[in-house]
Amino acid sequence: MKSYPITVKPFGQQAVLVEWPNKVEESILSDILGFIDCFKALNLPNWEMSAAYNSLTMVNYEGKIDFKKTRELILGCHENRGSKKPKNKKYLWQIPVCYDADFGLDLDEVSKTLNLTTADLIASHTSNEYTVYGIGFLPGFMYLGGLPRSLETARRKEPRLSVAKGSVGLAGKQTGIYPQDSPGGWNIIGSCPIPIFDIKMEKPCFVNVGDRIQFYQISRAEYDLRKIESEVGIFKLEKNLLDA
Repeated sequence: MKSYPITVKPFGQQAVLVEWPNKVEESILSDILGFIDCFKALNLPNWEMSAAYNSLTMVNYEGKIDFKKTRELILGCHENRGSKKPKNKKYLWQIPVCYDADFGLDLDEVSKTLNLTTADLIASHTSNEYTVYGIGFLPGFMYLGGLPRSLETARRKEPRLSVAKGSVGLAGKQTGIYPQDSPGGWNIIGSCPIPIFDIKMEKPCFVNVGDRIQFYQISRAEYDLRKIESEVGIFKLEKNLLDA
């Protein structure tokens, strides 16, 4: 596994920000996840870590930290973590999306802007696998990298005050799913009937950073059926174990 230099900065009294080179690369993400495994192996209490693209926020809930000692600990852990790949299993999740006009509020406009037919846009959106580089903004909101260049489009000039739960959008080099009703400025091209974040579950968000997502198109009738199946707890997402 390729190794990268890191910097460690204070992030308030109880946290630090660890930064890798400012690039969006899966090898950098793998280096971050490998460091997380190494740090967890130290069995230090009260630490919580959140990865995103090329950085890692580390928060200690016990109280104020000694930054100098913490920095030395992090640098030592990163230097001695070895070349092993991350321990946690990674999955490719197959997620249904309905691109019906009722859901794809910006589908026609984005298609015209990108000089694509709506069918071509949908085909391109569903033919790629997207890496989960981070989870944030909203609980369960996945920042997905790997969008084809042909689908890169600017955010809306005027964000909506309310974007419906399940809406699938495009913005810049990313695509993603709104896990709950929220204001938002992404271009909405469809809707997913499956809850991405459910506070009632033991693990509210089923995906992890480093997993991959592939969308597949469903009809409006299938959307309504999957929504009902999800509400009663009988729909199971398809997932495949990625190579270690």
